[in-house]
Order: sequence, then structure tokens, then C-alpha cells
Amino acid sequence: MSNIAVKIDKNKIEEFISDFGWPRLIIFFFVVALFIAAPFVGINPDSSIKDVLVRFGQNGVMVLAMVPMMQSGSGLNFGLPVGIVAGLLGSTLAMQFQLTGPAGFFGALLLSMPFAILFGYLYGLLLNKVKGEEMTIAMYVGFSIVTFMSIMWLILPFSNPTMVWGYTGKGLRTTITLDGYWSRILNNFLVVKIGPFFEFPTGAILFFVVMAFIMWLFMRSRTGTALTAVGSNPGFARAGGVSVNRCRIIGVMMSSIYGAIGILTYQQGFGFIQLYNSPLYMAFPAVAAILLGGASVNKASILNVVVGTFLFQSILTMTPSVINSVLRTDMSEVIRILISNGMIIYALTRKSKVTK
Repeated sequence: MSNIAVKIDKNKIEEFISDFGWPRLIIFFFVVALFIAAPFVGINPDSSIKDVLVRFGQNGVMVLAMVPMMQSGSGLNFGLPVGIVAGLLGSTLAMQFQLTGPAGFFGALLLSMPFAILFGYLYGLLLNKVKGEEMTIAMYVGFSIVTFMSIMWLILPFSNPTMVWGYTGKGLRTTITLDGYWSRILNNFLVVKIGPFFEFPTGAILFFVVMAFIMWLFMRSRTGTALTAVGSNPGFARAGGVSVNRCRIIGVMMSSIYGAIGILTYQQGFGFIQLYNSPLYMAFPAVAAILLGGASVNKASILNVVVGTFLFQSILTMTPSVINSVLRTDMSEVIRILISNGMIIYALTRKSKVTK
């Protein structure tokens, strides 16, 4: 009996490793090792955990934007800059109207919604025309809209002196400070300070929880259930009277809306609006984070978002401090690129293996 029990347990362990994947397990234990090693190389663990939580609050909503598009069967949203550009338009318009504080942040959010809905609808129509090649087309859509907006940022009639180039009075600056507007408006809301180093960004975490709860409600609504059915089995969904194209467009629009909200959340924590080519590769960390959390190309959950964002941001936070202290060289960017692209390659190769 004991041999049978051991064999069953061994099978369960092997099945878990196969489902979860060796890359994710290796990264998980790497993160644990970084936290354990931190005190031994003179790094304050309180400060490190605070930085991880701040980064989690800043980036969580952008990772959450991946869920509806993946669930609808449209694949990984490499076109996330479509939603990000909508958020940038909302934030720059809010600054142009001199909105500050909470009114500035939520005003930017409201102003970005029409752009996110319109861009998401057009983006969804395009992806419906290229079924089977969504991820490739999405990447070039993201690159194209960022490049197009690099021209528009120069010619749009903004006049706020804080935003425009000082020597011409025209064209938006590459980086615009949010000081005096809504810098850290969420991070500082109900912030909890423990000791000299640790701060809990209550507002940013609460905002992520609210956005995750809204996504959870949406995915369990009638529309969300139909969207999931389309992603799981389009033929079965079509036979049940579900419009596949309509559901895919809704998934893309939701992803774009959350992308717009996500960049606004990122901006307030970072303290700056970054324009021109800055959004070009913002989709890759979000894609890598949700894959790191255990999502597959066509299936994602909010738990995947939470786990993946925490692990990915832990690596970005702990690697520079711990590894640099040990090796006396900066390897943080190398490790970030390695993990981001490595997780994307791993997920895509697993997909091709299953569908072959």
C-alpha cells in the first residue's frame, strides 16, 4: 500500500510540474533565493518588499488587461499600446484642462475611455480579419499606433506650459512631470508606514483589487461566459448561437480599456507621463508577467495575474540589489529581457506543441 501511495504522490508531483512548467518553478525558487540572500548582502528586506508592492500596484492593471483578450481566443495582446495610447491621450487632455489631485486622475480616466473604446473596436475589427495570426498582427498594430502618435504629439494643439517644449511653445515633451497634478495620488492614499523603511501603498493595491473584482464580475456575466466559450471552442459557441466575432471584439475592447487604465495607474506611481517611443515595448513585460503566473496562450485568470505580477516585479526589484552586490555589476536589464522573452517563447512553443 505504501508503494502505491508513493507512486500516486510521485505521479501527482510530475503532473503538477508538467502543468506548471519548469521555467516557472525555477523563477519561483530564484525569487525565494533572492529574498533569503538579501539580508546577507546588506539589503533591508523591508525596503525591498515595499518596492515590490509599489511596483505591483503600478503594473497590475496592465497585466490584468491581458485576461479578456486571451479568454476570447485572440491570443496574447501584443497590441497593448493601443490601450496605452488612449490612456496617454486622456492624461494629456486632463493636464491641458488643468485638472489636479483626484479630479485629475479620475478625469484622465474618464477622458481616456472614449479613445479606448473606439481604438479597441477598430483593433478588434482588424483582428477578426486575420484569425490565426492575431499575435503577429497585434504586435505591428502596437508599433504602428505608437509611431503614428509620435507625429501627433508634435502637432496636436496642446498649450499647457508644463507639457510643451519651452523653446517653441509647441509639441509635447518626451517626459512630462505629474508634480502638482496627480503624482502618487493612489500610492499615498491611506498609506501605512511601519518603521523607517516599510510603506504599504494601500490606495494602489485597493485600486487593483477593485479593477480585478470588476474583471471577475465581467468574466462571470453572460457576456463574459460567452467570451470564454468562444476562446475555448469557437465552433461549439457558434452552434449555441453566440456571435464569435462580436465576442472577440468585446474582449479586445475590454483589454484596451484596461490598458488605458493601467497606464494611468503606472503614471501616478512613476510620477511622469512618457510619450513618443516609450510605450513601444510595454506589452512585453505584461505578457511575460501573466505567462509567469501560469496562464496559457488562450486561458488566463486573475490568479495568474496576481502571481505573475508579484513574481515578475520581485525579480525586477530584487535582482539589481542582490545580484549587483554579489557580482559588482548591473545585470538587472539582462535578466529582465531574458525572463520576458524566455517566458513568451516558452508559452508559444507549448501552444504549438499542443495544437500540432
